[in-house]
Amino acid sequence: METGRGLFLRAAVAWLCFVEAASASAPPQRYTPDWPSLDARPLPGWFDAAKVGVFVHWGVFSVPAWGSEWFWWHWRGEKQPDFDRFVQARFPPGTSYADFAPRFTAHDFQPRQWAQLFQQAGARYVVLTTKHHEGFTNWGSNVSWNWNSVDTGPHRDLVGELGDALRERNIHYGLYHSLFEWFNPLYLLDKKNGFKSQFFVYGKILPELYELVLRYKPDLIWSDGDWEAPDTYWNSTSFLAWLYNDSPVKDTVVVNDRWGINCSCHHGGFYNCQDKYEPGTLPDHKWEMCSSIDRRSWGYRSNMQINELMDESSIIQELVQTVSYGGNYLLNVGPTKEGVIAPVFQERLLALGKWLGINGEAIYESKPWRIQKENCTCSTWYTSKGETVYAIFLTWPESSVLILPSPVSSATTKVTMLGFSEPLKWQVAPDKGLKIMLPSAVPSLLPLQHGWTLKLVGVA
Repeated sequence: METGRGLFLRAAVAWLCFVEAASASAPPQRYTPDWPSLDARPLPGWFDAAKVGVFVHWGVFSVPAWGSEWFWWHWRGEKQPDFDRFVQARFPPGTSYADFAPRFTAHDFQPRQWAQLFQQAGARYVVLTTKHHEGFTNWGSNVSWNWNSVDTGPHRDLVGELGDALRERNIHYGLYHSLFEWFNPLYLLDKKNGFKSQFFVYGKILPELYELVLRYKPDLIWSDGDWEAPDTYWNSTSFLAWLYNDSPVKDTVVVNDRWGINCSCHHGGFYNCQDKYEPGTLPDHKWEMCSSIDRRSWGYRSNMQINELMDESSIIQELVQTVSYGGNYLLNVGPTKEGVIAPVFQERLLALGKWLGINGEAIYESKPWRIQKENCTCSTWYTSKGETVYAIFLTWPESSVLILPSPVSSATTKVTMLGFSEPLKWQVAPDKGLKIMLPSAVPSLLPLQHGWTLKLVGVA
């Protein structure tokens, strides 16, 4: 006769089998086209783990290569005299912006070389401008006749070629896409109608977005150009519901927050909030800082000066602060019209990659610690992985002694420096925290001179 314990175990097993079967047969969650539903979607984990990306601004604006990627607007929209004088001095009389497109040749574009450079830079994802506010598409769009990279200029599918090269190296691929276009007649008509009509949205924007997703299956959609109209005009929630429910990338794709007026920092996947955003404290939502090596432009400028560019130290400082606050860091370069990434940009990217080669353990897959920054002159920032804490200090202290007030030591505390083989000596600081004796070598003789990482095990 079966005992009470045996009956209980059989009943428990039967119940677990029932629950498992019910879960397996349950339909997947469907997101509805409204922000409460869409905002509840969990962000695919690859994005937070990646931490470091490269942004690429490339288009017809790379032909004049002057001022910024907003050249057309400054020239014809705002009618700034210096832009008019520039065109008169450099191009034939009567030149229009459309005349720049054939000069956007991409003759020297080698997507595999780009992918190799980005991998050496430590990038885990890359975001390419598929279409900026000028409306020119870097693929053969079906709704951008003769104003795309297949019909004119390069006569190449730039979006597809770079995507193939990146995926050969297992680098995630993101597509930047501008919603509005400065001078598109359909957009201007909708704008004149107070955005009550949607000729531009149904004739241009939605077909482009669906085409990009179905053709290239991106890991990320980086939306922009949303700020003049509400999300209801752009049909943002309907598109995102399809993207999350039925698209071929529904389980892996991430998006940002630029989907209409008042969406930034409130709705979408991760938050950009604004260009070069710095929260100053630990946000409660995943975010990304986009920055540019050329501080004055996202697109290539032929007249950029060295003092207008971020140096290695500034890049590493931005990266460390961003990751300590739980963000991702997206660093921009602007290639030339021929498809060359300027050597000075390459040098900056490779320097970042060299730093990450030693300190990447404290960056990739990390999480914010309970303290993000020490209030001291050493400029020390924290990240963590499980029980391990990383202290990244950006200024080498005098006498090679670093005081960390926040970590609480234990009997099992160990301190090492990434890139340095020997364990470091430490003691409890007079007030609180750790007093760490750094390697005796002067900083200039260490492998890196712009930020060092201590690995702390057995601290609280």
